[in-house]
Amino acid sequence: MKLTRRHLTLAAGMMTAVALTAGALIASTAQAAPATGGAAPAFAGVTAAGGEISLADFAGKTVVLEWTNDGCPFVQKHYAAPPANMQGLQKSAAADDVVWISVISSAPGKQGHADASRATELTTSRGAAPAHVVLDESGEIGRLYGAKTTPHMFVISPGGELVYDGAIDSKASSKVADIAGATNYVTAALADLEAGKPVATPVTKPYGCSVKY
Repeated sequence: MKLTRRHLTLAAGMMTAVALTAGALIASTAQAAPATGGAAPAFAGVTAAGGEISLADFAGKTVVLEWTNDGCPFVQKHYAAPPANMQGLQKSAAADDVVWISVISSAPGKQGHADASRATELTTSRGAAPAHVVLDESGEIGRLYGAKTTPHMFVISPGGELVYDGAIDSKASSKVADIAGATNYVTAALADLEAGKPVATPVTKPYGCSVKY
């Protein structure tokens, strides 16, 4: 069979399409969210207090990651006082020696972005009590975990296993009144860990505002 210029052009086009598809699959895999039951992705980040922390710093301890954006109505719901739901969870976690890390992945110029000064003022004015506030301006940590919404919650076991990924509770609304009747998945996951049991509900669908990468 004689190869014409048309045949060669078609072949080149097919090879390009295959290469692009393969590249897209590789990129998709690289950005895939971690699975519960596996190792939590290692990370390091700068805190609002001016230091740097890494997940490795808390080996042997339970860690909660909370993605937050103070301009988001769903975040405002859980920080509203009363009932100061998020603040209560943070204080309860601290009392149980659980490390609570709030992560701000909003990019500069986007809703919820905060520099160290603003993040510290937010913590103080809301009576919040995370162990650390991490400033993730690049969105690197957020993408590493596949954080989709604010709030989006993750729980990591003392052994470094990701044991919960999802919503803070079962009522996907921005109404403060819905907090009381909701099942709090983070509290439940922490209770299961404390009791030495597998987390009964390891994955739920997170709700809230999209993370402003």
